[in-house]
Amino acid sequence: MQFFSISPLKMLISLWRNRSLMRALVHREVVGRYRGSVMGLFWSFFNPVLMLLIYTFVFSVVFKMRWNVGSDSKSEFAMVLFPGLIVFSLFSECLNRAPSLILTNVNYVKKVVFPLEILPCVALGSVAFHGAVSLFVWFVAYLFLFGVPHLTVVLIPLALLPLLLFTLGVSWFLASLGVYLRDVSQFMGMITTVLMFLSPIFYPVDKFPEKYRSLLYLNPITPAIEQARDVLFWGKVPDLWFLLIYLLLGAIVAWCGFAWFQKTRRGFADVL
Repeated sequence: MQFFSISPLKMLISLWRNRSLMRALVHREVVGRYRGSVMGLFWSFFNPVLMLLIYTFVFSVVFKMRWNVGSDSKSEFAMVLFPGLIVFSLFSECLNRAPSLILTNVNYVKKVVFPLEILPCVALGSVAFHGAVSLFVWFVAYLFLFGVPHLTVVLIPLALLPLLLFTLGVSWFLASLGVYLRDVSQFMGMITTVLMFLSPIFYPVDKFPEKYRSLLYLNPITPAIEQARDVLFWGKVPDLWFLLIYLLLGAIVAWCGFAWFQKTRRGFADVL
C-alpha cells in the first residue's frame, strides 16, 4: 500500500514542486471556463459588476441599509459592499466546488504519478483569479467615484492570506469527503447560503443584534471581510496581533485538511 506523508513540510514541498503544473492547470481552467462564449473573459468583469448593481439596489434602495449614520451615498454603499462580496464569493465558490473535485477528475486518480493534492489548489487559484479581476473592477470604480485609494490597498493580499489558507484546508477536507459521501455537495450549498447571511456583507457588524453577535464572529469569513474593508475603503492598517493569530489558525486548518486528504486518499480508487 502506498504511503502518503501528512507532514506540513511535505505539504509545502508538494506545492512548490508542482507549482508549474498548478499554474498550467489554473490557466487552462480560467480560459476553458469561457471557451466558446462570445464575450470570453469579459464575463469575469461583467458578472461582478452586475451582481454589485443588483445587491446595491436591493439593500441600499429597497431595504435602505447604510454604512454611516446620516450618509445617503449609494456609491459609498457599493464600494463598502463590494469587498464583502468578493471575499464571500472566493470562499463560497471554493467550498461548493471542493466536494466534486476528485469525482470530476477520476482519470487522475488512477495515475500514480499525478499529485491529487494540488486539485484544491488549482480550484483556489482559478477562483482567486476572478477575485483579483473583481478587485480591479473595485479599484477602477473607486478611482472614478472617490479618487486615489488609500495606500493601505497594497495590504489586501496580507489581509486575505489567512482566509486563503483556511479555504484551502477546508477544500482538502471536502474534496476527500465528497468521494465517500456524495451528499456533501448538496449540504455545502445550504451551508454557504447560511454563511452569506451570517456575514457582515450587506450590513455593518454593529447592526447585527448584540445577543446573536457571537454567531457572526464564529463565521470564519467575518474577519476577512472586515479587514478587506479596512484596507480597501477605510484606510486602516489591520491589527497585526489579530492578523498573526488568524494566520496561525488558517495554517493549522490548511495542514489538518491536507493531513485528512493524505490519510483518506488511499481509498479513492476503490470507491471510484
